[in-house]
Amino acid sequence: MRDWQPILGLPLWFWLFVAPSLFALFCLYNRDIARRIITPVWRILDPIYKISGVIAASFLAIILCLIVGQMISRWTGTVFPGGTEFAGYAMACTSFFALAYTLNHGAHIRVSIFLNMNDFLRYWLDAFAMLLSAITATYFARYAVKTNFFSEMLNDRTQGLDQVPEWLLTLVAMFGTWPWNWSELWAKSSSEMVYTPVWLPQIAMSIGTILLAIAVWDNLYRLLINKVTSIKSETVE
Repeated sequence: MRDWQPILGLPLWFWLFVAPSLFALFCLYNRDIARRIITPVWRILDPIYKISGVIAASFLAIILCLIVGQMISRWTGTVFPGGTEFAGYAMACTSFFALAYTLNHGAHIRVSIFLNMNDFLRYWLDAFAMLLSAITATYFARYAVKTNFFSEMLNDRTQGLDQVPEWLLTLVAMFGTWPWNWSELWAKSSSEMVYTPVWLPQIAMSIGTILLAIAVWDNLYRLLINKVTSIKSETVE
């Protein structure tokens, strides 16, 4: 872990793995205090999970629009450049933005054969599995973000026919720079169409995996505090 840079005097792996695990222990042994601390955070996170689900559904609708657009282009004999690539990007956005929302609604595959044996095993095995899942999701999120930075550093571009306006890239890049650098960004921007940089669709992967990691840690804390999992499968009629 030599590339885990220090933050506030401690390596990044401490903030990503050790600190959340220590708070999990705090939730286990000080449930009432932990509930008072984390309840305001739950009020913020629950709407975020729902918004991520709405975004995922929106990209699913975009896939439909792209498919219809490709069908119309074939019927009219026109060209729809990059339609297949954009549909693939929208599919990736749908998948990753839906991760946290579907987890909270019990749509992820969970092997519960041992959890149904008795209450004691259900609680401790669920907590252990949630801890391992949180560590794995956090590790995935860390390297998803790192992949974004590498793609931008290497100026990796799509190999397909899809192009986007350069001003769109500048608009997205604003969120990764300080406000005093925005004028310089827009000075270099134009309205020309450029091949899609790979980091643009990868942003959805980074955001989605970060939300998933937060959601898994959040569900672990809820389990330890409330002694019952908050992941409930929806009844399908």
